[in-house]
Amino acid sequence: MDHRELALVLGNAIEQQQFEIALERVKGMRPVDIADTLAEINPALAWRLLDKVPDRASIFSYLDDDEQVAMAREFPRANLARLVSEMPSDERADLYNHLDQGQRDALLPALAQAEREDIRKLASYREGTAGALMSSDYATLDGNMNVSEALAALRTEAPDAETIYHAYVIDEGRKLLGVVSLRALILAAPPTLMHSLMISSPIHCRVNDDQEDVAKTVARYDLIALPITDNDGALVGIVTHDDAMDVLSEEATDDFHRSSGVSTMIGNMKDVSIRVLYQKRVFWLVLLVFGNLFSGLGIAHFEDLIAANIVLVFFLPLLVGSGGNAGSQSATLMVRALATGEVVMRDWFRLLGREALVALSLGATMAVAISAIGYVRGDAIVASVLAMSMLMVVMIGCLIGMSLPFVLNKMGFDPASASAPLITTVCDASGVLIYLFIASQFLTLG
Repeated sequence: MDHRELALVLGNAIEQQQFEIALERVKGMRPVDIADTLAEINPALAWRLLDKVPDRASIFSYLDDDEQVAMAREFPRANLARLVSEMPSDERADLYNHLDQGQRDALLPALAQAEREDIRKLASYREGTAGALMSSDYATLDGNMNVSEALAALRTEAPDAETIYHAYVIDEGRKLLGVVSLRALILAAPPTLMHSLMISSPIHCRVNDDQEDVAKTVARYDLIALPITDNDGALVGIVTHDDAMDVLSEEATDDFHRSSGVSTMIGNMKDVSIRVLYQKRVFWLVLLVFGNLFSGLGIAHFEDLIAANIVLVFFLPLLVGSGGNAGSQSATLMVRALATGEVVMRDWFRLLGREALVALSLGATMAVAISAIGYVRGDAIVASVLAMSMLMVVMIGCLIGMSLPFVLNKMGFDPASASAPLITTVCDASGVLIYLFIASQFLTLG
């Protein structure tokens, strides 16, 4: 039974208040699968089942932001407060930020004071920063503790901590001194002090650092969690590996959309409205319509040449398409390399020379292939025109595709804006001009 069929069964059971039957149906299911099923049920019914299942906070965390907000509207205040209290601190703050002001005002008084203060603090950080991503549920140790005392402290902190595989050693002012792993604690002798066991000056980020940089740091050093400090070096939170990977996944999705000339998508594709899809796609398509006018102007300029040598039209789509394809390949490679930090601005000129050699090789290979077809369709002059045009078009396309992401990055724009449609439009216009200009020179001489 798939999620939709199960959702129909559960919805009917909830409507008839047969909660025992509904709970039996989801018994043994993983939280993510229960969440997928609840997402198919009307929120006005779904919350009643969610409120009764074990591990409801974990299930709730797998719902999309819009689904969480919709279900939160249906919860009575006391029930919602109980659910929010069970959620990890970072997810609690995310939900709070997505609620409207009326929902926030109703929720906060129902929470314990410590939870209220924690939500306000985490929700105050600017979106897209480490502070907005981090969790305040982490384990800390005093540097003067020995191993026996540290293990006893971790037993106390474990129920509320996101992870205890790494504990953070702090002083009286909460300044981050070091980090110690659970493995190190287990293997060390009981009298060993944290000061001698910890790793001093651990890798960390600050609260105002960009969340993508934070995620890259977690991935680069393969960390379970990354400590986050304020500007004074005091420990204020951690970013866990799973949250960091979510950020990288979102960034990759954004880059993928932009590379296709689509603005960042919102929510699940199957639930996105026609209006939103239209808004996200129309800008680039309309802009590129005017960009394609340059191709038309080039054709109009050489109208007499084309009329006298109609064979040129046969090869026009092939040539400009090859330039666009080559440019899109180069742009994709550079956008990805810039996004991952493999290359930076100072690498431009070195890469430009290498790309020119690669483009020359590609263009020469494609020129040989097309010249034979040109000879069959036309004559030796047409074959020469096609060979030279293909060589130039592919070279120009590759160099434009490689350079445009660097130019956009230098101007402060996202390199992913050098999308395939944009590169194709630029390469089409330049390809038309190159092809017809070379044709005019050869055919005039001929």
